[in-house]
Order: sequence, then C-alpha cells, then structure tokens
Amino acid sequence: MGRNQIGVPQFKLKLNHKRMLTSIEAIIDTGGNVKLLEQIHLEKPQRAVVTILDENIIDEVTLLSEQTLAEDWNRPEEDEAWKHFQ
Repeated sequence: MGRNQIGVPQFKLKLNHKRMLTSIEAIIDTGGNVKLLEQIHLEKPQRAVVTILDENIIDEVTLLSEQTLAEDWNRPEEDEAWKHFQ
C-alpha cells in the first residue's frame, strides 16, 4: 500500500491478471464537480465509484477517541509504567 502526496493511503486490489482497482482522493464541490487531488493517466475512459466521506463524523470519532485515550493514559499506573522513558 502506498500513500499519495498528502499521505492518504492508496489501495490497489488485483482482481485478475489484467485489472486493478485504484483509490484516489478527490474533492467534490457543492455542484457535484469532482476534482482529483493527484494526476492519473488512463489508457481509455474508465468507470468509477465515488464514496462521499462525512468529515463531521471523522472529527467526532477523533474527539471521542482522544477523550477515551486520555482517561486511560492519564492514570498514575501509566505514569509509573513509562517513567523510565522520561
């Protein structure tokens, strides 16, 4: 698995000896126009599937994870276990 210029993972799934699926990050504006965030060169026109990511959900998950980890990590037992690295 590689990463593009901004660090987003790129996946290629080999379906058979001739075909590969490739994921490319893009931005979709409110008018539905798709702008790829990297260049791609195709030998012929290809079909694509677009998945729209709800950035608010991602932010909520990140915040909830941070709170959960803080509760776990901010304990005297954790401080004791990691003090030899300080």
